[in-house]
Amino acid sequence: MSCRQTVPSFMVTIVDTLQPGAVKPRHPEKAKRPDTPVLRKPEWIRVKAPGSAVYAETKQIVRENNLVTVCEEAGCPNIGECWTKKHATMMIMGDTCTRACSFCNVKTGLPAPLDADEPENVANAVAKLGLRHVVITSVDRDDLADGGAQHFVEVIEAIRRRSPGTTIEILTPDFLRKEGALEKVVAARPDVFNHNLETVPRLYLSIRPGARYFHSLRLLQRVKELDPTIFTKSGIMVGLGEEREEVLQVMDDMRSASIDFLTIGQYLQPTRKHAAIARFVTPEEFKSYERIARTKGFLLVSSSPLTRSSYHADEDFARLRDARNAAVARG
Repeated sequence: MSCRQTVPSFMVTIVDTLQPGAVKPRHPEKAKRPDTPVLRKPEWIRVKAPGSAVYAETKQIVRENNLVTVCEEAGCPNIGECWTKKHATMMIMGDTCTRACSFCNVKTGLPAPLDADEPENVANAVAKLGLRHVVITSVDRDDLADGGAQHFVEVIEAIRRRSPGTTIEILTPDFLRKEGALEKVVAARPDVFNHNLETVPRLYLSIRPGARYFHSLRLLQRVKELDPTIFTKSGIMVGLGEEREEVLQVMDDMRSASIDFLTIGQYLQPTRKHAAIARFVTPEEFKSYERIARTKGFLLVSSSPLTRSSYHADEDFARLRDARNAAVARG
């Protein structure tokens, strides 16, 4: 009689974390995926390579303060333009994310412990750069009990101490299953609370598998319930295979949650292991989305191929504030 037992087979990726200097793959969960096709970029997507003196100065300040920026980690196409204006989006809580979204170029894995000096380092960099408006984002930290909420609070408070005149915009993770985390961050009173829905609900399973569309929407609605004076902001990427009607429905969902500011930009594929680009949306289509969004009641809309969450954030905050004041004046 045979005693053999059938053992199910599993595909695993082994990462050497013990050898000094061992190179860890940036996206171990994507290593076994087949390559996706790459579409040639149209003229309206191409940008100049960075290289100005001010760009180099901004980069030096970032390095001196041991900071991580989403500009570099996510491979943002606007880094040359923004850093030349001394605009850099600080990414706190490390460079490694606990999620594995198929569109994102930020490293995936087990993050290092939080850096207790980071809040002061960020505040020092903001002061040195002389920023009127700063954007603070982070990786997802599902490994932390509060998802990193207290760290956000400490960064906001440190910036307020060093640069009381600087307005603060935060781009947060979803704090999924982190009870009390959102309330803690809202109590620190950032000027803008941004959380991106990223795509239409139908594509969440393939594009943003660790997140929940209605949880993200409810997060933004809850911010307004807790403090109506805080501006709320959210963005989506297009070119992932969404239909026009789906984008318009997301706009309606956002307005139902009282979101003030909508951003829409073209998805750009970081590597051939990431989600493929279904198509490049034309500048005319982006303008059409902007016109429709404005009629739906957003205070501000930024819709263009190169729009990103923090692109022109300084100028946009001033416009956002003016738009609210004008709306109040109209009654």
